[in-house]
Amino acid sequence: MTLKEKVKQLKTDIPALFLYLKSEKAPLITKILAGITVAYALSPIDLVPDFIPVLGYLDDVILLPALIALTIKLIPKDTFDRYRKEAEGMWQNEKPKKWYYALPIILIWLLILWLMIKSIIF
Repeated sequence: MTLKEKVKQLKTDIPALFLYLKSEKAPLITKILAGITVAYALSPIDLVPDFIPVLGYLDDVILLPALIALTIKLIPKDTFDRYRKEAEGMWQNEKPKKWYYALPIILIWLLILWLMIKSIIF
């Protein structure tokens, strides 16, 4: 599998993990790990900031794929394959069909921004 194919697979695996979070039959530990993985993938805050040379990008290159791989290993293969197929249908012309999945993250960041502005002004 080439690097380009692996990156494309990550673009499918992250939404598949998000869909897995909605499953009522999923064990709590895998839901927690999947939630952490999806939150880390979508969050602009990294464990190691990107402005630190080399190390800043290593967490994106090593940590995120490792989290995804660990989470996928804890999910039964047939179950995750079902969510992966569903996630493949979420992309259209390399763009997400349902962009509103990003709304919770956007709302959280707007809340943080509002709290920061409020604390500075008042």
